[in-house]
Amino acid sequence: RKKVEMLFAHLKRILGLARLRLRGPWGVQDEFTLAATAQNLRKLAKLKPMAPAVA
Repeated sequence: RKKVEMLFAHLKRILGLARLRLRGPWGVQDEFTLAATAQNLRKLAKLKPMAPAVA
């Protein structure tokens, strides 16, 4: 439960999803899907190690 609540708190505070801007069920679904995708991409970027720079 704590892990899920932390994810929603991150969506609300960091990604600015405190209030949905689009109207209607499809707009809300699209906006939430984009926010969740952004959150997942951030998590994926932290898991993948950076490749060393080649000079």
